[in-house]
Amino acid sequence: MKSVNQEAVEHDPQQLHEELHDIWGNPKGIKALTIVNHTTLGLRFMVTGMVFFLIGGILAMLVRTQLAMPDQDFMSPDIYNQVTTMHGTVMMFLFAIPMLEGLAIYLIPKMIGARDLVCPRLTSLGYFCYLFGGIILTFSLIIEMAPSSGWFMYTPLSSSEYAPGLGSDFWLLGITFVEISAVSAGVELVVSILRTRTQGMALHKMPLFAWYILAMALMIVIGFPPLILASVLLELERAVGMPFFEIAGGGDPILWQHLFWLFGHPEVYIIFLPAAGIVSTLIPVFAGRPIVGYGWVVFAIIVTGFISFGLWVHHMFTVGIPQLAQAFFSAASMLVAVPTAIQVFVWLATLWLGKPKMKLPMLWVMGFLIIFVCGGLTGVMLALVPFNWQVHDTHFVVAHMHYVLVGGMFFPLIAGLYYWLPLFSGRMPSENLGRWGFWLTFLGFNGTFLIMHWTGLLGMPRRVYTYEAGSGWEIYNLLSSVSSFVLSAGIAMVLLDIALHFRFGKPAKHNPWNADTLEWANSMPPSAYNFISLPNVETRHPLWDDPKLPYTMAEGKHGLAVPVHGRREMWGTDPITGKVREIIHLPGNSWWPLLAAAALAVVCISLLVRVYALAGIFVLIAGVFLLRWSWENGAHPIAAPEAAVAPGDPPLHSRTMDGPGLWAMAVFLLANGSFFLSYLFGWFYLWTVSPEWRMPDTSPLSLPLLAAAGIAIAAGAVVMEKLVRGLRHQCDDRLRVGLYLAGTLGAVQVALTAWVLYSANLSPTQTSHDAVLLVGLIYVLFHGGLAVVLTLMQGLRVGYGYVGTHAPFEPAVVTQLWRYNVVTFLVLVGSIAILPRVVGG
Repeated sequence: MKSVNQEAVEHDPQQLHEELHDIWGNPKGIKALTIVNHTTLGLRFMVTGMVFFLIGGILAMLVRTQLAMPDQDFMSPDIYNQVTTMHGTVMMFLFAIPMLEGLAIYLIPKMIGARDLVCPRLTSLGYFCYLFGGIILTFSLIIEMAPSSGWFMYTPLSSSEYAPGLGSDFWLLGITFVEISAVSAGVELVVSILRTRTQGMALHKMPLFAWYILAMALMIVIGFPPLILASVLLELERAVGMPFFEIAGGGDPILWQHLFWLFGHPEVYIIFLPAAGIVSTLIPVFAGRPIVGYGWVVFAIIVTGFISFGLWVHHMFTVGIPQLAQAFFSAASMLVAVPTAIQVFVWLATLWLGKPKMKLPMLWVMGFLIIFVCGGLTGVMLALVPFNWQVHDTHFVVAHMHYVLVGGMFFPLIAGLYYWLPLFSGRMPSENLGRWGFWLTFLGFNGTFLIMHWTGLLGMPRRVYTYEAGSGWEIYNLLSSVSSFVLSAGIAMVLLDIALHFRFGKPAKHNPWNADTLEWANSMPPSAYNFISLPNVETRHPLWDDPKLPYTMAEGKHGLAVPVHGRREMWGTDPITGKVREIIHLPGNSWWPLLAAAALAVVCISLLVRVYALAGIFVLIAGVFLLRWSWENGAHPIAAPEAAVAPGDPPLHSRTMDGPGLWAMAVFLLANGSFFLSYLFGWFYLWTVSPEWRMPDTSPLSLPLLAAAGIAIAAGAVVMEKLVRGLRHQCDDRLRVGLYLAGTLGAVQVALTAWVLYSANLSPTQTSHDAVLLVGLIYVLFHGGLAVVLTLMQGLRVGYGYVGTHAPFEPAVVTQLWRYNVVTFLVLVGSIAILPRVVGG
């Protein structure tokens, strides 16, 4: 193996390729389901997303056909509501986010000089959760039981009283399943970008696209849990009658809107940021010069991410919130235009100072700039509360949303696909077919949605299945519908071009666009391991500054070029400086992600048909699969039985105290914390706002037992901290005993909390107060039980020789969970047991 500082030596590139292919290569046949390689999984995400896009597009054509003429009976009202709901749901949840995550999964390791993502089995689990969740959701269309309450599922329209069938349940369970996928990919991308950049690639030298994806992934991690919580609460209300959103039981339907838009408005920027990252990547390449104001763009990305979480009430100006809140969120909605404008000015300045080449990808970028700026202008209009009141729930809002989302995401996405097609296939796209596709799409899009602004201003409501003749909307709806078919023809032309180019496209030369980023140092199409050797990169434009870099990488003249240990290896680097810290060894292909996702799919289906015993059984089965998966880590013989490295190279990550698992757990707990804070938001919101909230005079929870449980969990956390401190000082005396002791203390906390719950005699189907208490206690019981199981597993692993001073980092990962559990338990007890006693109901 090649050491970090070793001088370049001669290798046989073909022999290196064969050796690395033996380690990293993808299996064929049925075993292809075990593949964890990011290139394959990224393509699977994108292909699956495109299939769902076609489904969503067909649904959109059905809607426009229904609205083309007045008094149409092409669809019944119920079917129309199902179609419109599923169109929005498919496009937002099954196409936009998974498609962009798939592109990021495919590109990020190549851009940052890594061989794969840092948790490849997590990527595989995310894909199968996405696939199974999407299938479950779209299956509802086939049996005509699709959700019909709108893609935002506002209560009470989505509650049992107004949506008595299984439609809402399909949405709630299917979307929650898909959200697991999104959060998994978010965790994966954050850790990979921070910890696996090639040596020398400091944070301020990272490609802008990686900055955009880092922001997107963090926003997913923080922004998606509120919707997961909302979906869980509404499904509990529908399934067993817990009145979280029913006023009579002390709930409030507006709580759903708050939780949904805590996800929904960051979602807009989660979609926009990676698309803007594509634009920031392409414009310098086709302008032939570095981007103007790299630092300003990074600043704009960070500010956009922060501000986007303060905008959710932007969608709720008409629900009766106080005027002060309206003023604040109106100002915030306009403020977010500032970082967006910074990026637009940077793009225009780069084009102005360069020598732009209007190749096919740039045509789509120019279309994006026109459409997105127009969508941003109508967004500023909607941020004005009086104007928002006038056009709320009209086609004006529908038109604005499509200008922002389609213009802000779809046009850059197609630009990026055309740009990276030679990397995918080794062939060039057709300029002629691509230009036809662009103009038909551009003209059809504007013809469809520009006109919808006018119908909205004329008062046409959204989500109406027909309208009367003489309303003044007829000609506009007809033109909009005709234009939508022109738009469909343009998209069909693009898809035809992409499909044909894989067979008939002209072979591409190496780096055909003269790009500056590392993904073009790959072979075309790329190998499973990306790079034969991993370079030292200390510039933002490695291929411009060193055009020979792809060739020296392929000749093995850089790091980790000799795969003598048979491990899947890449650098683990400092998150700020890019200095090499360790060698990360990745797990290979595995059945466990597929099996775990399949078991969770059975849980989802069992909940749909109300067979709760079967759901419980498969929850346990899924847990067994996940725990068995986690067993094959660290010093396990399948993972890395021996820790030998070449002289001068850093240690394996499993032999340090700072492996990527530590970072993955931290980011996962960030998502978990967002879920918990959303729960607390719901508790205090109902307490202070719900008109029928009923707080009992005496808390049903035993404070002495909760205090004892708190002491037990705190003591367990102290034991874990002491054990980890000992490992840091190369001491593992009584490690196994200490782990078993901590597990026992955790079990005491779980038992005491369970007894508190049992003895409380809650009535969760009668009052939302008791229902919220039940959910909170179940939350801490689950996390406490998880900590116990993982801690006891660590004790077993010590006995097997997988954990100790030679492989110390796993207890540190579990200790993070203990810290989190202590904090959440104390905050929960303070919020639901102590504070009500202090301030009263």
